[in-house]
Amino acid sequence: MGATIIHDSFHPPSAIISAGSTLGRHLVRRLVEIVIGDVFSVPGDFNLTLLDHLIAEPGLTNIGCCNELNARYAVDGYARARGMEACIVTFIVGGLSVLNAIAGAYSENLHVICVVRGPNTNDYGTNKILHHTISLPDFSQELRCFQTAT
Repeated sequence: MGATIIHDSFHPPSAIISAGSTLGRHLVRRLVEIVIGDVFSVPGDFNLTLLDHLIAEPGLTNIGCCNELNARYAVDGYARARGMEACIVTFIVGGLSVLNAIAGAYSENLHVICVVRGPNTNDYGTNKILHHTISLPDFSQELRCFQTAT
């Protein structure tokens, strides 16, 4: 299976599945269903709402990391010991920082899920240059980097 990328900044969700359901709630429920118990995270403004869902989920433990280097070593070690692990980082800054670990997990056939939360859907197509980007209004650059490494 290798590394799995769940990245919502390239193709934003077009509709909410049901009343009261969000992509964040769905994601944390799916992590529990596939027996992820601990999730390593680095908080950032693009992923704070997702982390709120994670913390509210009794089946998951959020392990906050000081930076992506710590998160990537932890997720690699846990995946080796437990068979599968997940991390959550923020857009561009976090994603590119954790990319080496994800590429390493892929090359060693480790089961790692990396969630990178991107800009809000109302930012797409506006040609805004947002913080956490590389000064381009195209939000797909990070996804392209992950695609070449996984």
